Amino acid sequence: MKRFFLVLQLSIIALGVASQQQAPVLQFMSTNHNFGGIQEENGIVSVDFKLKNTGNAPLILTRVATSCGCTASEWTKEPILPGNEGVVTVSYNPKGRPGQINQRITVYSNTPGGGVVLSLRGQVIPRPKTKEEIYRRRIGNLGLPNTHVSLGVVYVDQVKTDTLKTFNFGTEPISISAEGAPKNIKITPVPAKLNPAQEGYILFTFDAKGFNDWGYNLSRAQIVVDKKSSEKILVNISARLEEDFSKLSAKQLEDAPRIEFSEIQKDFGDVKEGEVIEHEFVFTNTGKSDLIIRKIQASCGCTTVAPQITVIKAGQKSSLSASFRTRGFTGRQSKTITVITNDPKNSSIVLRLTGTVAQAE
Repeated sequence: MKRFFLVLQLSIIALGVASQQQAPVLQFMSTNHNFGGIQEENGIVSVDFKLKNTGNAPLILTRVATSCGCTASEWTKEPILPGNEGVVTVSYNPKGRPGQINQRITVYSNTPGGGVVLSLRGQVIPRPKTKEEIYRRRIGNLGLPNTHVSLGVVYVDQVKTDTLKTFNFGTEPISISAEGAPKNIKITPVPAKLNPAQEGYILFTFDAKGFNDWGYNLSRAQIVVDKKSSEKILVNISARLEEDFSKLSAKQLEDAPRIEFSEIQKDFGDVKEGEVIEHEFVFTNTGKSDLIIRKIQASCGCTTVAPQITVIKAGQKSSLSASFRTRGFTGRQSKTITVITNDPKNSSIVLRLTGTVAQAE
């Protein structure tokens, strides 16, 4: 009897080993493909990932998952017998996707474990844009790429220029001019008369020396097509006016003013809509020379009261009052107050009032 059970046990083990050995094995010839440079306008490209069943049981491809832009247009659907080959065809559509190709494709099958990951690489070379795509904003027959000129940081003693391209879509020459610009912004169309299908530009010259302002500045002007017509469009010109501290010597930096706030953020907790939050932000000039408050600017819903004195002596304390009228605001709030000074290390400091406003009953 013992011998019978021993034989039975050995037979079960042998059957288990045999069943474990009967399994498909999915092996790809390559799991990576690089398209190199492809032209966006040439359309869809495809690649065949060849595979082989190196196991000893039929292989079945159950699913192919692709990432954005890829499609597995075809793969071997019938069971792949041991030693036979199959294929997964992957396509990539470059339309609207200029730049690097970095895609993953996961192939699932009846093999043990997870799926096999294939990868696509390459570079989509963008198609040339049409004039309509480049010059999206139109004033009659005049085309502009946009209506915002961003000059970035402009030092208060600096003159900075930027341009906005132009194109005439019409069949007749058009004249271009500007009106309504601040006296410190000069707008010069080049050329002033634009022939049909001709490209030009508008030159914006920003003279910061004439602006009595600090921090973010937004100016507006109108571009006019043919003065007798009513065709005009508003253009925004933005700049961030800052003081240039890069030329200060080590001695000047050492003797400079320093602004230090006792706190830069106040959490007012939970309040009901309609309440007015008030807080005093206290600061000290810890430097060695006069601290000058250039500008204080608050975000929407918040107001500030500047210090009574805007020139703070070395070692002197002062404060500014901030209030937030919560009417019309609900949920989590974060209101900011930007303080601009002549401190070369902290010329712009952002203070915050934060908290949660519950809707009034």
